[in-house]
Amino acid sequence: MNQLQPMTEESVKKILEEAGARVMSRGGRTESYGSPRDFSFEVKGAFTNGLMLHIVARQYNYRDPWEATGRINDVVDVALLRDGVFSELPKGYPFFQGRDEESGIDEEGLREIVACVRALNPKLFKLQELTGDM
Repeated sequence: MNQLQPMTEESVKKILEEAGARVMSRGGRTESYGSPRDFSFEVKGAFTNGLMLHIVARQYNYRDPWEATGRINDVVDVALLRDGVFSELPKGYPFFQGRDEESGIDEEGLREIVACVRALNPKLFKLQELTGDM
């Protein structure tokens, strides 16, 4: 059985920081506060190319004691922002095609999205807008 790697606010921040993003984060719950909230944590990473990823862990998963301790997040939702508005990626990329959010992303998928967004030349947006592809 392939078990997903748990993600925390700190581990998601680290992924973005290692990719060169400026990072902000906040937690939605604490260990002592169990009331339902909209999210467990959220992290935003701004890249030098002007793109931003907004990563939200909506709910904690509870695992059996022999699998992991406490509350964890296996998957997150990732939104792409360009110029402060939700955006799709230019055609030809495996993510954000026809939508501005990827849902249920595991750690490996998050690392792929971060690498893709980090390396994107923002001139591609303008080029595809001029050709009518976007």
